[in-house]
Amino acid sequence: MEEKEESRGIKSGFVGILGKPNAGKSTLLNWLLGEKIALVSPKANASRKRVNAIVMHGDDQIILLDTPGLHEKEKLLNKFMLKEALKALGDSDLVLFLADVRDDLDGYKWFLELNKKKIPHIVVLTKTDLVNQEEIENKKRAYEKLGEALAVVPISAVEGKGKDELLDEIVKHLPEHPYYYDPEIISTEHIRNIYKELIREALFEKLGDELPYETDVLIDKIEEFDNLDKVYATIIVERPSQKGMIIGKKGRKIKEIGMYARKLLEQFSGKKIYLELYVKVVPGWSKNKKMLEELGYEVE
Repeated sequence: MEEKEESRGIKSGFVGILGKPNAGKSTLLNWLLGEKIALVSPKANASRKRVNAIVMHGDDQIILLDTPGLHEKEKLLNKFMLKEALKALGDSDLVLFLADVRDDLDGYKWFLELNKKKIPHIVVLTKTDLVNQEEIENKKRAYEKLGEALAVVPISAVEGKGKDELLDEIVKHLPEHPYYYDPEIISTEHIRNIYKELIREALFEKLGDELPYETDVLIDKIEEFDNLDKVYATIIVERPSQKGMIIGKKGRKIKEIGMYARKLLEQFSGKKIYLELYVKVVPGWSKNKKMLEELGYEVE
């Protein structure tokens, strides 16, 4: 360790994680961190807000900024999500552009257009466990041919491949800088936001493609004790039919969602969790500036 500090100073920097919806951004963040703090779902645009996660790699500190998927839709909520992604781009010393190895390069070319400040970036090829080695090498060469990326790194969170190679590559391009955060903490996110994301993950897990896109979670109250957190949350939907879908016949579905959410919250917190879930219909909430702000989204 002493030799390392003599050869160069500690490195610390902000790394934005960008890519098309469902490219595996939150999965990567949780995998690198070793903790579940970002929502993981197969549903596109599951992530809606940035999540700061702090990963120590040797003596160096990597602050990861998770973002919503890059998209061009026109809804107010989607405009917020694009704004969040672009804000992370502007705040970053380095960007990881995540691309499903099976995708074409159109999304990457759009990212290059958005990256007007020419912030350095690494292309991370995800889900490589789903294709053979020849396909991985061909796609890697296709990205390298464009000549914009510092590196192209294939990974598979499922198979646990490429993690150290990616972390080494990230640190190589970070500035020398003292730690921004205490190296003992893993995230700057408030517990309320993490609990919200985990409840949303339970909704995605138990409803899958049936879950309406216009669904969100409002944490009404958290009562914290030494070995117990009491969490009261409201699931927001836009139509009565959506409320019925979430509650289910004789309340079975909301009970199932609650049990799974409580398990996720307990795994994260290391405490017992008492969880009460309510469902409320708020027509047009995803287009309502006031309601979006109440749910924690900053919109203009």
